[in-house]
Amino acid sequence: MRRKTNSTARNRRSRRVSLDQLDWKIPYNSDNFVEPLTEEGIEAIHETAMRILEEIGIIFLNEDACAFLEKADCKVDKETMNVKMDRNWVMEMIKSAPSEFSIIPRNTKRKIQIGGRNIVFGNVSSPPNALDLDRGKRPGDFSSFKDFMKLTQFFNCIHFAGGYPVEPIDIHPSVRHLDCLYEKLTLTDKVIHAYSLGPERVEDALTMARIASGLPDHEFFSKARIFTNINSTSPLKHDWPMLDGSMRFAKKGQPVIVTPFTLAGAMSPVTMTGSVAQSIAEGLAAIALFQFINPGCPCMLGTFTSNVDMKSGAPAFGTPEYMRATQMTGQMARFYKIPLRASNACASNAPDAQATWESMNSLWSAISGGVNLVYHGAGWLEGGLIASYEKFVIDCEMLQHIERYLEPIIYNTDEDSLAFSAVEEVGHNGHFFGAKHTQERYQNAFYAPFLSDWRNYEAWSEDGSISTEVRANKIWKNIIAEFEPPITSPSITEELKDFVTKRKKEGGAPTNY
Repeated sequence: MRRKTNSTARNRRSRRVSLDQLDWKIPYNSDNFVEPLTEEGIEAIHETAMRILEEIGIIFLNEDACAFLEKADCKVDKETMNVKMDRNWVMEMIKSAPSEFSIIPRNTKRKIQIGGRNIVFGNVSSPPNALDLDRGKRPGDFSSFKDFMKLTQFFNCIHFAGGYPVEPIDIHPSVRHLDCLYEKLTLTDKVIHAYSLGPERVEDALTMARIASGLPDHEFFSKARIFTNINSTSPLKHDWPMLDGSMRFAKKGQPVIVTPFTLAGAMSPVTMTGSVAQSIAEGLAAIALFQFINPGCPCMLGTFTSNVDMKSGAPAFGTPEYMRATQMTGQMARFYKIPLRASNACASNAPDAQATWESMNSLWSAISGGVNLVYHGAGWLEGGLIASYEKFVIDCEMLQHIERYLEPIIYNTDEDSLAFSAVEEVGHNGHFFGAKHTQERYQNAFYAPFLSDWRNYEAWSEDGSISTEVRANKIWKNIIAEFEPPITSPSITEELKDFVTKRKKEGGAPTNY
């Protein structure tokens, strides 16, 4: 069922923003997945990934990680920090990774289920620049950061707050994480992500998320509450700060997503099956480490396998190759029984037709590939270098299309849905507008868009010929102007402020990694 946002009692001021939002829910993907690989193909990619781990190795640029792997009897070259892993050990380790798990934010009603056939969407994460129709492209700042957090909270189709939706470079890097985490934890009540960028930032994030929950340490860390995502430094490396941070998450039982950054022709082989095999090796190596450290720690395999423009070297997304790589990685994730993360990525520089088709290709490959969590679900442009206000709104319209598409009500075959009585009532010469069956169902029979304009050309033209991105511009402005944050206990807000003040006085986090 959909509801008007202006019927929400919990958000009095945003009642004036009248949008047809679908209810908050975790979409369930019951479709048959597209599986390009045969059983022999799956085995071939698995065999290649295992050979990479056994014969070539993965460099772990972290002394603690190497120490754990040496304890696990992996072959560790202490000079180069290259680690070779026995395939049987790797497979034994990943068996302990849960195939499904939940992450519980401070508002427990916003819990998300990861794995199986569930799929959740997050906001754009980490661009250094912001873009909107009024101000154009500009370096990211704290004001824009907060704007995107408000959009993240507002839209029901956004299930979690990923990394910084835009990097606020007007805040010093040593304390940036403190201000950003405070806003994430007070402007939203959804699941949040924290960057694995060294000990201080991770420990601050874990502490602040615990404070926001109002729970004591032992209760907070007894379940998954906050997650991190790390990228390998392809080809075949994991760096120090991400390993340090992700190991801290793993030790406390908090979910870790491992997403190799494999761009075919640049950081991985030019063939897509070769890139997928390398990506699998890089991902499983880190997941095996985390399972050795804390068996049963929730982990996800991430896919970011795409291709580059061989004329310019620029990354390309939403391509046919990207789609097939996502579907193939979906097959491999199910083979290993590990949940899968992908992205809503595009290479376009504006919220235009190119951005839309590339994003829809990315999203459709996630649906058809059996992806469980979609990063950068709304707002991504220029290959991840721009967070776009208008694109955020446009993407949320697309996400709602997908959520509605996945609802089983559309393909129910019960007697009521098959509507023989309605066909009998109308007969050969009538119409169904006035039929009793229609009158009982018309309000919720079809998806109602909040952004699309379905009027004919003449009506649209007489109303000013307003294009999609201009309509999106008006929508985000109204949302931000009328936004009211979710309720937070004053005592929790005060404790968070005190913690931020204390950590700033202590200098925050180092900036040399």
